[in-house]
Amino acid sequence: MLAVLAVLIFFMFRNSRKRQAEAQQLQSKVQPGARVMTNFGVYGTIVSIDEEENQVLLEVSPGTVLTVHRQTVARVVEPAVTEDETETHEALEGEPEFGERDEAHTNDTPGDTTPDVKKSDD
Repeated sequence: MLAVLAVLIFFMFRNSRKRQAEAQQLQSKVQPGARVMTNFGVYGTIVSIDEEENQVLLEVSPGTVLTVHRQTVARVVEPAVTEDETETHEALEGEPEFGERDEAHTNDTPGDTTPDVKKSDD
């Protein structure tokens, strides 16, 4: 029983240290000009950081600046363009865009211009 308790305590301390390291790494990335997401889901760009008051000025849209607590910054958002996405995009270039018709798969005959008319039940 004591061995199991010791293992649980060991893992609790290990996870705690890992979370502290991640928090320090996040705080080192948080600097003016960084694009971030807050805990409540608001995306914005950091305008300035007040170390004494633990406040961050966050510009969420042009001319709209929010003042939030520094700990509400959940993560730094980095551009997610990778080589895999560019290869996938290049492979799909032949695909029609949303709302476009794919002429190769339409059932309409090009010469048929007769309008569809519903006959009444009379």
